Amino acid sequence: MFRAMRRFKQEVSREECIRVLKEGRRAVLSVLGDDGYPYGVPVNFYYDEETNEVYLHGAKEGHKMDALRRCSKVSLTVLDQGYKKEGDWAWYVTSVILFGHIEILDKEEEIIEKARPIGLKYYPDAKSVEAVLAGTSGHLQALVLHIDHMTGKRVHEK
Repeated sequence: MFRAMRRFKQEVSREECIRVLKEGRRAVLSVLGDDGYPYGVPVNFYYDEETNEVYLHGAKEGHKMDALRRCSKVSLTVLDQGYKKEGDWAWYVTSVILFGHIEILDKEEEIIEKARPIGLKYYPDAKSVEAVLAGTSGHLQALVLHIDHMTGKRVHEK
């Protein structure tokens, strides 16, 4: 069902993929947008290693949500910060691509439960997270990406 990686010598282990998902700060969620055009949108996210799911959030309305209501299949791309070796000008970068389907949560308590770890990843403290969650009640949408396939690759950009 999913293609094998063409550049298999650059493939990284599942453990390395999980490291990138846990440490990564930004991702791009790709959906099937309007008129069949792909739509990629930058998102904040949280990877739950215990459930092997990714939590996302956003507004309840908009292009992303319209697309997800039409088709729940998505891909999510996460890149690490990369590194350079001593004396080398080119970066080593690891990327992870997830393929899966999105579940749109509709119960307020589930939305808060899944949005909270995202906030804790990005905000300076739990008090700030709780304040934001309280202020977005009824307007916040949480999404769960159920992973069907995961690949990771390290490239040397030269």
